[in-house]
Amino acid sequence: MARETKDPKDIRGVDDRFDLAVTGDSFLTSPISAYREADFLALFDIIRSHTAGFTNLEVLLNDWKGVPAADSGGTYAGAASSLVEEFKWAGFHMVSRANNHSLDYSYEGLRRTSEVLDRAGICHAGVGENLGEARSPAYLETPKGRVALLSASSTFAPWGRAGHQRPDFQGRPGLSPLRYTTYYEVTKEQMDFLRSMEESLGLSGLKAQAKKAGYLNEGEGELVFAGQRFVISDKPAVRTEPNTQDVAEITKWIGDARRQADWVFFSLHAHESRLHRDIPAEFIETFARACIDAGADGFLGHGPHVLRGIEIYKGKPIFYSLGNFVFQNDLVRKHPQDIFDRAGLGLEATPADMYDKRSMNDTRGFPADVAYWESILASLQYEGGSFKRAVLYPVYLGWDRPRSQRGRPTLARKDIARRILEHMKKLSEPYGTEIRIDGETAVIEV
Repeated sequence: MARETKDPKDIRGVDDRFDLAVTGDSFLTSPISAYREADFLALFDIIRSHTAGFTNLEVLLNDWKGVPAADSGGTYAGAASSLVEEFKWAGFHMVSRANNHSLDYSYEGLRRTSEVLDRAGICHAGVGENLGEARSPAYLETPKGRVALLSASSTFAPWGRAGHQRPDFQGRPGLSPLRYTTYYEVTKEQMDFLRSMEESLGLSGLKAQAKKAGYLNEGEGELVFAGQRFVISDKPAVRTEPNTQDVAEITKWIGDARRQADWVFFSLHAHESRLHRDIPAEFIETFARACIDAGADGFLGHGPHVLRGIEIYKGKPIFYSLGNFVFQNDLVRKHPQDIFDRAGLGLEATPADMYDKRSMNDTRGFPADVAYWESILASLQYEGGSFKRAVLYPVYLGWDRPRSQRGRPTLARKDIARRILEHMKKLSEPYGTEIRIDGETAVIEV
């Protein structure tokens, strides 16, 4: 007798109810588990009450070992390996690794962090010894079934992306990249002006040499000027498109995970925006929907350090940015001299000197803008194999606290909670997402 075969999408482990607590960037550089405020402990009780918890690991648990990159993803995100216990305490079973800090300490920092996470039993995805490893899913076994996590980043140093392994040549360690192309659409009159500038500056001759040598490709009707790609259109606009090869490779692995796991989630780290930081670049939206089409149960975005909208696409949640969850960006204990040089400081300067100079004593940058210190924890709830609802908990990272305490999350209350939830509701309206605010939480029902 032939065995009846079920659609893999209908097979959801031992229980058709599954919930996942998801957060954004965890830039955790100092222990937090010792604190005992009620709203702090309540936040982590919520995370631990779920089948699994997810965050983006935006630090390297490398004990500051490894050659520092000449240019980091911002702050050099080195941290003590012992902090892995903080992630376990917090209830994070899964972490994404592909982000602009993945290679802050070159390949050794990457590998040391992988070893620390492996020993701790934390599922992690998005980096590897070659591109195949970086693209492939990581799996977490839970009482509610097998969970797959895949991760990529669109924000990275060019040398940080992993490379494919060939039969005759080794691959390159690094992160799973999502490349993209930006097109600046201009009118014919504007294009003519750019071409005249190119000619008058003498750049056309250099470009001809680059084309002849095979270093520059310029499509029909395109102009590459000052490193940017311009095309003629009816009106000025900025358009971005994801790299088709990267999309094909990533969605192939999502399809693989769909057949190998009961639940599949994709995580993207992306700083890129439209003309405002709150609105994701067009290529991110295109890519997120492609991930859902390929079989992901949810898309978990982070990277810009601020909140972005939520879209329900074909009944599945897309979070374009969950914001910061832990943001101890100014508590990193050690840095290479490069970051002091950027601040105009010499070898005698201390980390506190650099933080003061960088932020002009908290009057600019992250410390001066409350938006970086307000975010959400989302509870994704699935029943019968389908997404049913998301419960949103507002999170406050203590913008008004001193540096030593700033960046540690608590449940937001009263006016702050309302402000965060109203902001999230407004950001999500362009996607047609209905968010119902109920006191100090909000709900999206499908």
